[in-house]
Parts: sequence; structure tokens; C-alpha cells
Amino acid sequence: MSLKETLAYTYLKNTNLTLRSIFKREKDILPAAPFKEYPNVPRVKLEIEDFPETASLFQILAERRSKRNYRRLEISKEEVALLCYATQGVTAIAGNYLLRTAPSAGALYPIETYLAVNFSSEIAPGLYHLNVREFSLERLAEGYFGDILKEIALGQAFLASASVVFIWSAVLRRTMSKYGERGLRYIFLDCGHICQNLLLVCTALGLKACPVGAFFDEDLNDLLHLDGEEETVIYLATVGK
Repeated sequence: MSLKETLAYTYLKNTNLTLRSIFKREKDILPAAPFKEYPNVPRVKLEIEDFPETASLFQILAERRSKRNYRRLEISKEEVALLCYATQGVTAIAGNYLLRTAPSAGALYPIETYLAVNFSSEIAPGLYHLNVREFSLERLAEGYFGDILKEIALGQAFLASASVVFIWSAVLRRTMSKYGERGLRYIFLDCGHICQNLLLVCTALGLKACPVGAFFDEDLNDLLHLDGEEETVIYLATVGK
């Protein structure tokens, strides 16, 4: 198969913007709710008293590396709060938009953040969803899920020893209702911005982190009870010590 015969190449070419195509109207895609919340589940309120002093941004950039060797050590609630703030923390309000630490096309924020907490001194092991408006973790399931995530991620052992695993999903309609098929490009860019924030803050805090793109999509969707159509997983990152 040649490059031009692949679905990826076809998608890129078909979603190119040109002077002729920019005003072409695609079929309408209905929008999705701007926020996702799980009512009537236990919540862990995240709080940040002070931002810690860290090395300069340029030193942090120079030191950032993907690290996979973790020692199953506990992460604190404050550390989790700082990591969640780095990924989806609200920094300003503009009308109905909650602007955040990472950019998003059209300020639509299609990315949802889930956490598998494996080892923490203050947060019970389990699967959680980040409630952006409340800045809290909504507990979806109790227990240690490290071994399950390891198998879903093609046997990559460091998912089982990480203190916490960040899981990002995309609510496709949020972006595609405005940008059509080209919006899928923006969704992946949005998630990349979020993940890089996490990696840099981990470096600043002396934590280790590694992004992960290899996993069985439908198995991970099933674990989080996502339908894989309206919302589907697209990226992971481990954090440990």
C-alpha cells in the first residue's frame, strides 16, 4: 500500500483548507454539552494553597524526559491538584467560556480528563473523572486498576507501577459541530497541548512522566464506560516517582 492509499492521507487531503473549500458547508453536526459531570458520585475536592517555587521554564524544558521506571510510591493530594490544574485548570472566564491552562480551538475544550489513581497517600485507589467547574475528582470506581491498564496498554509494565495514570478522551461533537471534519485535527492538537503541560509540571515538581499512545481503544472505553462514538479515549500519560 502506498502512502496515498492510506485512510490517514485521505483524511488529511480531504480536510485541507483552500479558498474554494473554506466556505463550503458540511452537513450539520449537533453540538455537545460543554462540560461533563457525574452526579451523585463521591467527590474529592482539589485545592491549591500556593504554587511551589520551581526552576526556570527553560531549565524545565531542558530537563524534560519520558521516564518509565517507577517505584510504586504514593502521590499526595496536593500533587494531584497541581497536575490537574496544569492540564485543565480554569484561568479566566470569558462569557460562557472557562479559559484554561492549555489552549483549545474555539475555546470548545473537547477533552475530558480521567485519572486512575494507583498509589496515593490521601486519595483512595480508583478511577476518577476531573470535574472542571468544581475542580474536583468524581470517583467512578474503587480499587487498583494498574494491572488492567497495563494489559490494555499492550503489556507496558510501567502503567502498573505509576502513582497515577491520566486518561484523556474526546467528546467529538464539541469541536466538530463548529469545524466539521477538520475539527478532528484540532481535537488531537488540543490533547497534545494538555499532555505537554502535564509533562512540564511533572518535571518542575520532581515527578516522572511518560505519554502513551499504544492501547486497545475499545477496552479502555469499556473500562470507563464510554461508548466510543460520542466520546472516545485518545491518549494516556503516566506519572510516578
